[in-house]
Amino acid sequence: MKTEIKKIKIQVEGMTCANCAIGIKKHLEKRGLQNVNVNFVTGEASYMQNEKQSEIEVKNIVLGLGYTIKKQINEDEQGLSKVERYFYFTLIFTLPLFSHMFLAEDSVLQNPLVQFMLCIPVYSVGLLYFGKSAWGSLKTGIPNMDVLIFIGSTSAFIYSIYGWVLFAGMPEAHHYLFFETTATIITLVLLGNVLEHKSVKKTTTAIGDLSAIQEVIAKREINGKIEEVVFEQIQKNDILIINTGDKIPTDGIIISGNCLVDESMITGESFPVNKSVDNQVIGGTIITEGSIKIKATKVGDDTLLSQIIELVKNAQNNKPNIQKIGDKVSSIFVPVVLLISVLTFFIGHHYFAISMQDALLRAIAVLVISCPCAMGLATPTAVMVGIGRAAKNGILIKGGETLEKLASITHLVFDKTGTLTTGNFIVSELTIVNGDEDEIKNIIYNLEQHSSHPIAKSLCKVFSDNNTALNITEIKEVKGVSISGTIDGNIYTIGSSKINNSNQSHDLFLLKNKHLIASLEISDEMKVGTKIVFEKLKSFQTTLLSGDKEDKCKTIASELNINKVYSQQLPGDKINKIESLVTTHPTAMIGDGINDAPALAKATIGISLGNATQIAIQSADVVLLNNENLEQLPQALQIGKHTLLTIKQNLFWAFAYNLVAIPIAIAGLLNPMWGALFMAFSDVIVIGNSIRLRYKKIF
Repeated sequence: MKTEIKKIKIQVEGMTCANCAIGIKKHLEKRGLQNVNVNFVTGEASYMQNEKQSEIEVKNIVLGLGYTIKKQINEDEQGLSKVERYFYFTLIFTLPLFSHMFLAEDSVLQNPLVQFMLCIPVYSVGLLYFGKSAWGSLKTGIPNMDVLIFIGSTSAFIYSIYGWVLFAGMPEAHHYLFFETTATIITLVLLGNVLEHKSVKKTTTAIGDLSAIQEVIAKREINGKIEEVVFEQIQKNDILIINTGDKIPTDGIIISGNCLVDESMITGESFPVNKSVDNQVIGGTIITEGSIKIKATKVGDDTLLSQIIELVKNAQNNKPNIQKIGDKVSSIFVPVVLLISVLTFFIGHHYFAISMQDALLRAIAVLVISCPCAMGLATPTAVMVGIGRAAKNGILIKGGETLEKLASITHLVFDKTGTLTTGNFIVSELTIVNGDEDEIKNIIYNLEQHSSHPIAKSLCKVFSDNNTALNITEIKEVKGVSISGTIDGNIYTIGSSKINNSNQSHDLFLLKNKHLIASLEISDEMKVGTKIVFEKLKSFQTTLLSGDKEDKCKTIASELNINKVYSQQLPGDKINKIESLVTTHPTAMIGDGINDAPALAKATIGISLGNATQIAIQSADVVLLNNENLEQLPQALQIGKHTLLTIKQNLFWAFAYNLVAIPIAIAGLLNPMWGALFMAFSDVIVIGNSIRLRYKKIF
């Protein structure tokens, strides 16, 4: 029996920088695993199940690289983390060791043996923490920052032992003792790691906030009895009871009662929405008034909220192109720095007659001040914050590459029906040419039952009274044109003017065996707030691309000051027009229908609405969950723009820091201990700038 392929997730501990994640990913891919993603920010590794490699074998591979595995994905850390414990332990020994530099020569702390004894526990921690990580990264083929830290601290430690042994009991011995340098480097870098890990956690607060919404106790009805269950225990088709003030436990459909639902935490919609029988409800939203019973339709990982959380977690699955610069530099950074460090020592000592001690300190300073971490963290932390902020505002952005493309958009193309307008049509006029009015209404209702187009849905709603089921065969729909079917041997077709050869000007025509029997005039209204949204989009070129009639398109374009109008467009026409626009401008297509899906896929960015057809949502790169208006569109564009700006700022700092810091270390203007301090805080600055995006006023 063939094993069902599924996504496996494991939580990896011990990654100290983004290079660790890159190395693990590369190593697992070499072992034949597919769709591997390792996220340093969340610590989560995922891959597609492989028949050749069991989950235990994969975990053993990761363990063999020097990392550890958490037993549970959502396991919370209790008390101090490992790196915090290491830091406080080393600090106890480093403080007195460092203080000897300010004490008299006859102080006991000036004794080399005492310094050695104080340094040993610290160096042991460095060996255990940085050494293990460094060795693991070397095995993956992508050396990380810990290689530099370990070599730098070890060089100072070994040189100190060499000087102590060589000049034992002599005054010159103190010129060779750098035990305090070894201990201080290790302790300061551990401090940096503590701050970095705490800062990185803040970039994932959106995941925590969204996950907290799922922490709910549900009331489940079984055989007339009510029992309480947690979110994870809810099963599909369970009957759940929800009252005023309760959080809706999972996605479902209302089977009795009515209520007002606050959906702001999911869709960003500020006003409560009225819900009644047969309406869908979203898990995590709150009933502000009323009592209902729902049947669970989606549970666990299938709920909308779970999918949003997964989307934020997997923000790095499709990396922005700009990240590839940082990744490329990071992958060769450590070997280059090692080479620079060696050259600093040998050239300084042999060609510039710098003392061995000074040359060594300069070489160590080069190692410990260099920071590939900042480059590795520049993009993923900003992307995580940007996508997290978007999700909390009801905007689903599918990956970091989408954010980068959003920032480049200059041209916006809009579908009309259901996007700019409500899609709730009214029949303003029904003209009967031949036949009984009730019979014609019933035929229209039964035909349109087989279409998901907004006009079809509206006609079904309008003609739902006194309808009777008809036996329809040979149903055929031409997207954007018509739908037809055979009833009692007669072929009925309802569609736009493209199916009618007469000169009559109506919105829709109903034909019986190719002969006109009725015509309809329909109209819908513009969504509330659309004019305000377009005021915010003045800096963009705008185009209306619709299958509707020319006069209706021009009317709405005039109201919204849309630059160009293309009316009566079939799905194929829409694709051709989008392909043409994309060649000259980065273009976003905003639509919601089945006929929009190909155009959404062809655009630089496809943007769909939360109540769109499933194929439109799947084709889109961005989904706006607020269906009432387009106010989330300017927000999405601004989030993309400011996330890319943050990434550029982070990368500039990361590159500039190293370009300035390394020459300063080579010139001997920086003690290795100061170098370790600066390095420890360089990546914290990058993460801090990313966190700023979370609070920055951008709309």
